[in-house]
Amino acid sequence: MPEGDSVWRAAARLHAALAGHRLTRSDLRTPRLATVDLTTRTTLNVVPRGKHLLARFTGNGTGDAAGGLTLHSHLRMDGAWHVFPAGAKWRGGPAHEIRAILGTETHTAVGYRLPVLELIRTSDEAEVVGHLGPDLLGPDWDPDTAAANLAAAPERPLGEALLDQRNLAGIGNIYKCELCFLAQVTPWTPVGALPQTTLPRLAAAAHRLLAANTTGPYPRRNTTGSRRPGQDLFVYGRAHRPCLRCGTPVREAPQDARPTYWCPRCQSGPTP
Repeated sequence: MPEGDSVWRAAARLHAALAGHRLTRSDLRTPRLATVDLTTRTTLNVVPRGKHLLARFTGNGTGDAAGGLTLHSHLRMDGAWHVFPAGAKWRGGPAHEIRAILGTETHTAVGYRLPVLELIRTSDEAEVVGHLGPDLLGPDWDPDTAAANLAAAPERPLGEALLDQRNLAGIGNIYKCELCFLAQVTPWTPVGALPQTTLPRLAAAAHRLLAANTTGPYPRRNTTGSRRPGQDLFVYGRAHRPCLRCGTPVREAPQDARPTYWCPRCQSGPTP
């Protein structure tokens, strides 16, 4: 499940393969972009913005950024970008799932199952990512702003507030569950019921966890610090299994149509 750390890793792989190179192949397999040809343009950079990916290209293929274009993609639940050496066999999924191909003389980037794929002027990027809150892994990260955004709707359940990318960008369902466990409250706890110090600590913890998971074995994600098999996460995906902290069976229920996990002993607050 792509979350902010996964998107950051994808952007790093794409940037390493494409940045500074002219495109020799361009195939965007969506009806609106089927006739677009990006060949001869140079990739300036590929950057993440929360869960969004922005691949920026020169405007005229000579290195000039003026009038540049940005290929905006979002992975949502199961989208993925894979990078292969030029001429290598692609192993990201069946051909009918491919939505984008960007190739250079040395590498080919292939986007699979991309639910969002659009080409915009680089100067118009704010139209697709300007609504996002501070990026947990970006240069605009501001924990005070993130905490203030979370506090702005005191009646809202904490789990829903953490997933709202307008508050802070990069948290998905896994980190939502893990952060609520670390805060020792259930995801259904109203934000306004939390002590004043909780939200700043949560914002700092979110930043720390996502940053830690931009390195290390991929795609393994760890929030516990334990390297023992099966102990990477405190509660996510552990329904009916013992809580790593107290041994109580972890419970599961939907929140906003997403499976949500919590420990009934370690976490206080309302539940379904």
